[in-house]
This record gives sequence, structure tokens and C-alpha cells, in this order.
Amino acid sequence: MLCPVCKVPLTMSERQGVEIDYCSDCRGVWLDRGELDKIIERSAAEMAPPPPQSTPEPDPRGYDNDDYGRRGGYGKHGGQGKHGGYRRKSWLHDLFD
Repeated sequence: MLCPVCKVPLTMSERQGVEIDYCSDCRGVWLDRGELDKIIERSAAEMAPPPPQSTPEPDPRGYDNDDYGRRGGYGKHGGQGKHGGYRRKSWLHDLFD
């Protein structure tokens, strides 16, 4: 198959079960029929909320706990620092990497 933009042959690659055709000149990406549906289904499954977890049992010692009221050990900037916390890469990032 030829690139609709550059008219050069497309390179076929399969990543994580999805067949991708891409152009090495213009870096365009084309998907075969049904491949976009696979990507959408996988993305929706990843975005689904996790199953509810049971609430932890309260500490039977309550306020008598020696650690009650003590500050955490994150230092003066809190736990995330200047630029926020860690963000996990999506599988979609790996698909086109």
C-alpha cells in the first residue's frame, strides 16, 4: 500500500496486537479496518474505574496511638515536590513509540 500523502510504500508493523501501517517519510500512521476499534476498546478498559475496595478496619487504639498527630516524613515541600507526582505512561504511548 502507498502513503496517500507521499506516494511511497508504507511499512507494516504490529504492536501489542494492533497492526499499524506507517510512512517513514512523513511519519503518517494508518490503521486497517477494525484496528481503531481495538485501540478504543483497550483504552476504555484502561480508563474504567477500579473495583471498589473494602474500607480498612479502624485502629482499635484510636487516639491513644503514639503516631497520632505526628507529621509525615516528606520534608518541607510535601510529597510531590515542585512539579507534581509521577504519572504512569499509557499503553497508547508505547504503541506509537
